[in-house]
Amino acid sequence: MIAPLPDLLLRPLVTAALAEDLGLAGDITTELIAADRHATAAIVARQGGVCCGLDLARLSFASLDEAVEFRPSCHDGESVTAGMTLATVRGCARSLLSGERVALNYMTHLSGIATATAAMVAEIRRVKGGESVRLSCTRKTLPGLRMVQKYAVRCGGGSNHRFGLFDAILLKDNHLALMGSPAAAVAMARQRVGHLVGIEIEVDRLDQLDELLSAAVKPDVVLLDNMSPDQLRLAVGMRLAKGCLSVLFEASGGVQLSTVAELAATGVEIISAGWLTHSSRGLDIGLDFRAD
Repeated sequence: MIAPLPDLLLRPLVTAALAEDLGLAGDITTELIAADRHATAAIVARQGGVCCGLDLARLSFASLDEAVEFRPSCHDGESVTAGMTLATVRGCARSLLSGERVALNYMTHLSGIATATAAMVAEIRRVKGGESVRLSCTRKTLPGLRMVQKYAVRCGGGSNHRFGLFDAILLKDNHLALMGSPAAAVAMARQRVGHLVGIEIEVDRLDQLDELLSAAVKPDVVLLDNMSPDQLRLAVGMRLAKGCLSVLFEASGGVQLSTVAELAATGVEIISAGWLTHSSRGLDIGLDFRAD
């Protein structure tokens, strides 16, 4: 099981989403329902996938009405089938109706990310040695949702890249355009940061990689950007020949479900895909009211 995110971090997301939905006048449609009407509803998966976002759903209802009962039938990171009940909610019908959309928006979006991640991880695992290859997300996240989108990737069996500009150095092509050679940039970075800060550098040519592997100060990770499988294999061979096995290789650029297995077979340790967080298709999940 994936360690859940604390409510302290999730509550602001739910509060902002509810405030956006309720606006200045509240749920004027749901006010047509009698205030003392109680109901029971089930959050149901309309298709198979990986569940994620249960705590956000729980908080969506609890923020409106602490008396609402929320009973999960599974946990985040669990594979679910079409028609499966993910959670049951019971309480004031108005509260259930008003919290429905925010709860489902978070669950469909995050479950979609977890499901897409799980499919990619499964492709990697069928390759010999694929169990040692990590699938990673990137910083290409929707504003304000990075924490929960990266959590969804973990629920799908993936791993997280850096969370922001503050927790690791990543020297990309635009940095190198202003800083000079790759080796000089890495040396400068190592002088500036503490020993616990990782350094990664992006290259798109093998001659750049050769320079890095020959330098006295080496990066922790090299991002091999938009390289073909043949180029990646040459890169892995170059690292072996130079005895730089402590330098990890990350393959990135245009990674898709149809190509990830071939990339994993080249010998890289990490494969990253930005679309997991910014473009994954949501998992179809609904809220079904039941006779009370």
